[in-house]
Amino acid sequence: MNKHPHYLLNQISGPDYLKKLTLPQLETLAEEIRTLIIEKDTAVGGHFGPDLGIVEMTIAYHYIFDAPKDKLIWDVSHQTYPHKMLTGRAQAWLDPDHYEDVSPYTDPNESPYDYYAVGHTSTSIALATGMAKARDLLGNHENITALIGDGAMTGGLAYEGLNNAAIEPHNLAIVVNDNQWSIDKNVGGLVTALKKLRDTNGKSPENPFTAMGFDYHYVADGNDIATMIAAFQQIKDVDHPILLHINTLKGKGYTPALKDEEAYHWASADLLSGKDKAATSPTANSVAITTVEDEIKAGKQAMIINAAIPRSFGLDEFKNNYPDHYTDVGIAEQESVAFAAGFAKEGAIPVLFENSSFLQRAFDQLSHDVAANDLPVVMVIGNNGITTQSKTHLGLFDQVLVANLPNWIYLAPTSLTEERAMLKWAISQRQHPVAIKLPTKPVPEDSTNILTDYSTIHYQVTPGKNVAVIALGDFYQLGHQVAAKIGATLVNPLAANILDKATLDKLAQENQVIVTIEDDLIDAGLGQKIASYLGNKDVKVLNYGQKRVYTDQLPLETNYHDNHLTANQIISDLNSLL
Repeated sequence: MNKHPHYLLNQISGPDYLKKLTLPQLETLAEEIRTLIIEKDTAVGGHFGPDLGIVEMTIAYHYIFDAPKDKLIWDVSHQTYPHKMLTGRAQAWLDPDHYEDVSPYTDPNESPYDYYAVGHTSTSIALATGMAKARDLLGNHENITALIGDGAMTGGLAYEGLNNAAIEPHNLAIVVNDNQWSIDKNVGGLVTALKKLRDTNGKSPENPFTAMGFDYHYVADGNDIATMIAAFQQIKDVDHPILLHINTLKGKGYTPALKDEEAYHWASADLLSGKDKAATSPTANSVAITTVEDEIKAGKQAMIINAAIPRSFGLDEFKNNYPDHYTDVGIAEQESVAFAAGFAKEGAIPVLFENSSFLQRAFDQLSHDVAANDLPVVMVIGNNGITTQSKTHLGLFDQVLVANLPNWIYLAPTSLTEERAMLKWAISQRQHPVAIKLPTKPVPEDSTNILTDYSTIHYQVTPGKNVAVIALGDFYQLGHQVAAKIGATLVNPLAANILDKATLDKLAQENQVIVTIEDDLIDAGLGQKIASYLGNKDVKVLNYGQKRVYTDQLPLETNYHDNHLTANQIISDLNSLL
């Protein structure tokens, strides 16, 4: 049921309706949008500070420009809640029964006002350059605008886009939304450059944008609708590259978000309702951090390296306690991995904390800089596996990226104690790059037969009969359920990309069927490697994982069922073969 039937927003079915409103009505609309963001996120969680800070700019853009003919390309698109409300999707905020109707990111399948399925950063300018070039070649004349935050400007692709945008012969506008924040505080020389421009109301002679050739405009209050309307009116239809630098307030309208911008970048329902509590028992993240701390205390010259998401791993306390052993490179995974390679080359110990769904940005560095040089970089990868996330934030590709490169060892712990042992060994060894797949599903704190050396992988086998179940990482518990019900052999393979051929030969001799289960894609996964190796053996191999598809906010239970990733389904499949 619509919680606010009296809201002005109910009358806005698209931007054309917006253009009929007066300035006071537009200001009322901004208040309504902020109220709805707070209400919905308090109920279900979501991106928070970025959306509260972009309201006025979004209203002004749609008031002046003619979308969807005129095109606004959103960087990351985690700040598009106001945009969605103004382009026919307000019901997903007005009515709690429809809270799950829309993606938290832009999606062209959802609306003609969205041009890309975008969920990662630093891409908008580069996308806009291609669109502008195509527009000109086709003889069209629409306005093309790229929005990018100052945090996203720390990513390398943003500079590649700027480099090409500056020489466009016709219309291309870039709006830099400067709220002085990434997810965490911004880092690097860009911070200094933007501050000089803000402090001088855009008049500083040390202007990197004019130096590149842009027609530069500055707006000191990007949260004032009238000011933003005037700014957009001034740049509309301009026939050359232009850069509009606007100063906004992340979290505007919600006092706690203004006091802790990092915590309220993405806010859980528990945080907003006051129920958020710190974890009291060990987690995969806390075990990783305390292990590095212990190694530093023992005299190891280790450094935790992070790409702008310390809170995602719970690193805030570490970075305050060990400032000389922590580096945040900004939203720049390529830099983080190249930084780690250089750090390792000098003889120190880099420990990368990377988010699975962001790691693909650094594939070149994982391959050429680290793997080709066989450098002892250590990397822990979080937020991996099969999840309910949108298709731009799936944690399914780290294993394909890392485990199939030469020299990388990709370990997958089945318990927190095993995780600690694997990370401790990874830090101590200096032969190869080692990645560790942090558990994201519940795993026990302790387990037996914990190794101290993983330089040679010997699968850990609990004997059974007829069927062998090889279950990787945090799906070991699922494998245990299957094996326990049918009396099968249970195997912990320890690594996602290393085959214990002697054990596999023995399992093939002793069993009719070998089952592999992994919390990842089937294609190019451990199971397919095992199936390929056993191809000439007299044994059937069944691989279980996720199909090679993009899921989009699919409930976990549905995903498991679709991929036969429940104990009962796996047992049923086995019964049909035995």
